[in-house]
Amino acid sequence: MSHRRSLPIVGRPPGPSYRNPPSIFNDVIGPVMRGPSSSHCAASVRIGRLARDLMDGRIERVLVEFDPNGSLATTHTSQGSDMGLFGGFLGWEADDDRMVDSARAVREAGIDVEFAIRNIGATHPNTYKLTLTGADVRHTMTAISTGGGMIEVVEIDGVEMSLGGDFYYVLVHTDADDVAPLMDYVRRQFTAERVVLYEGSGNQVIEIAAQVFPEESLFDQLRARFPVTRINRLSPVLPVLSRADLRVPYLTSEAMLEYNAEERLALWELGVQYEMARGNLLRDDVLDKMRHIVRILRNSIAEGVAGTEFADRILGPQSGGFKRAMESGGLLDGGMLNRMILYVSAMMEVKSAMGVIVAAPTAGACATLPGAVMAAAEVMGRTEEDMTEAMLAAGMIGVFIAAHSSFAAEVGGCQAETGSGASMAAAALVTLAGGTAEQAVGAASVALQNSLGMICDPVANRVEVPCLGKNVMGAANALSCANMLLAGYDPVIPLDEVIDTHHTVGNNIPCELRCTAQGGLSVTPTSRRLEQRLA
Repeated sequence: MSHRRSLPIVGRPPGPSYRNPPSIFNDVIGPVMRGPSSSHCAASVRIGRLARDLMDGRIERVLVEFDPNGSLATTHTSQGSDMGLFGGFLGWEADDDRMVDSARAVREAGIDVEFAIRNIGATHPNTYKLTLTGADVRHTMTAISTGGGMIEVVEIDGVEMSLGGDFYYVLVHTDADDVAPLMDYVRRQFTAERVVLYEGSGNQVIEIAAQVFPEESLFDQLRARFPVTRINRLSPVLPVLSRADLRVPYLTSEAMLEYNAEERLALWELGVQYEMARGNLLRDDVLDKMRHIVRILRNSIAEGVAGTEFADRILGPQSGGFKRAMESGGLLDGGMLNRMILYVSAMMEVKSAMGVIVAAPTAGACATLPGAVMAAAEVMGRTEEDMTEAMLAAGMIGVFIAAHSSFAAEVGGCQAETGSGASMAAAALVTLAGGTAEQAVGAASVALQNSLGMICDPVANRVEVPCLGKNVMGAANALSCANMLLAGYDPVIPLDEVIDTHHTVGNNIPCELRCTAQGGLSVTPTSRRLEQRLA
């Protein structure tokens, strides 16, 4: 890799106040999880774990409130929000093999959970309002799922704040009349990435965000000197931590390609450079993380092809039948595409059977990218290392989408999920074929152009139909666009402009046609009958 030029640096993208530049492993390819939806299952696990920390693990009762105008009012049970919250309250990770039994486990742990649908004034469709009670403590927490498993805590105990789960947080509550001396002491005595004062509802909370929890002796000194009413410690829930004055080399494809005009690096190498800067990681660390993800994906595909069983699903295993038809010559000649269809189907079936998957960029769109990449690599006789590089190229495209648009179908329809997955997959396939970064970015642009306006309308509130077909279509879209750009086609509209349009179109999609189960195929008579039967 060339190091002739110093990298340009940019700061935060637009969005929530906590938001740092996206990480490939936080925001784009991950989390490793079980369940049908990253916005529901993985995000709710993270919210539940932060709530558990807020209560020091001593939870007895929880009231969970969802707004009737949001997506969770209709989807929280069928798409796994309840399951994820239960696992989080118990301190589990999103890929814990006990997750399917989390409702029973939370009861056995003596935690009483009540759900209520009422107007809570939510401004985001994926808003969780929690009232947590223990033997001698009570807290409130409001958090949102922002897409792909990412979250933001926006309120604790009536105080508005912004926590993204990417630090070790210490929350110092005080009733001091003059908080300035306390703030000054914290800044001088504590090693922290940031110190922020939040005020509201008669409360004052100092957030100390750090790379590790401070020594307990510092808190003893703090209590002895100042009127501190309580201290909470919240562990990070994201795999890549943030830090003060975080900078990345590029946050748009235009800036990246301008930098690369002299360097002439492949897109995957640009992805490595980006994640090294974003996560303060070594080059080998980045490659090892993605290599580990590739192995999980290949295992999941193999599990799906072998056959999966799970009661609460619409579709049974179908990929095995496709494999037999493909091997016996019973299919039309689709070449590489037929193997992609097989692998996409297998991955979607593992997701629906509560197996381990990787949200890439979401659970609902978990199959488009890996199904396309693993199938193409195998047909081409490529290695695990080639797959790793292709996935890093995809991750770089995903960073641009995450920074300037959304992966959440509740926010932007399925164009946010499968559309983004197809865009990422197109760049990955160009990379597998030895194409340039410019060609990969162009293929990503065309694939996203082809996906604009795609609605999200899960049948029977399950992320299976038409999600399987849309993931298959996303892989076909990616393959077509990769070949078009390798052949010299002109994408016309730059990727950054397509991403901006992606964001605008998503905001204009009616609420009923986002992931709310209130429109499209979700409200057909057959969907309603299936929903009643599965309930």
